[in-house]
Amino acid sequence: QVQLVESGGGLVQAGGSLRLSCAASGRTFSNYRTAWFRQAPGKEREFVSGLSWPVNIPYYADSVKGRFTISRDNSKNTVYLQMNSLKPEDTAVYYCAAAYRGRGNGATDYEYWGQGTQVTVSS
Repeated sequence: QVQLVESGGGLVQAGGSLRLSCAASGRTFSNYRTAWFRQAPGKEREFVSGLSWPVNIPYYADSVKGRFTISRDNSKNTVYLQMNSLKPEDTAVYYCAAAYRGRGNGATDYEYWGQGTQVTVSS
């Protein structure tokens, strides 16, 4: 089992920045690939960004490419999502997800989920 706890969400004006953190516990974190998803009201959960396993190559949804940066620190069992140039359409609950090795960026490709953190971007 892997437990994930997100933090860092909040209210920010358009053009601002936030950094989300996802602290993991329970298993050898380096054996797990990680990703960020988001879900806006009335919409399906969508992939935002992920890191491949085992070499941690980042990849992004087109909607956030060039604005968001994903990273991880295995010594701290933590994954980060730096979000810059935020737009109102980035408003959503952001979820951290993890899966044992493997690959894929669909929600069903991930076994473990955090509780989510709200990000609200005002215009």
